Amino acid sequence: MTASAPVHLQALIAEVAARQRTRPLRVPVGVIGPRQATPAQVAAAEAVSRGIARMGLALICGGRAGVMEGACRGARDAGGIAIGILPGDDPAEANPYASVVLATGIGEARNAVIARAALCLVAIGDNFGTLSEVAFGRQFGKLVVGLEGAPRVDGVVHAATADEALIEVARCALAAP
Repeated sequence: MTASAPVHLQALIAEVAARQRTRPLRVPVGVIGPRQATPAQVAAAEAVSRGIARMGLALICGGRAGVMEGACRGARDAGGIAIGILPGDDPAEANPYASVVLATGIGEARNAVIARAALCLVAIGDNFGTLSEVAFGRQFGKLVVGLEGAPRVDGVVHAATADEALIEVARCALAAP
């Protein structure tokens, strides 16, 4: 990434945030990834989610540990909203940083709900659950941005850094009706 890229990202974040004040986009951005995440994956989830919150966008995720907890923590730390869609029926299973918890009781079918509800998805890391969400996202025609070892699936746009992933998210938000 060039030295001008962070300035470009800041301009995109400001543009999305300004739009949120005049014509709010109420569709959340999905951040998906495994419960057993590496420290780098959790850090990436926090960074991406802080950027999503700075744009004034809500976040949707699986609401549990690992990447999901990092995502919720990042959104909360930046004053954003993190929606956790749990597979079970016990809201206590959510991580402590989720702003809104939906205990669905529908098991892994909640992956389809997350992918369908999201404007776009940022996949961080890889496991079967993440792969299913990526596949649903692509099936539903959503932009999926991969980061930190995300599944290598046709149509996934891979980013080397959280900033690069946020640029893709901002562009998607600005293109949304």
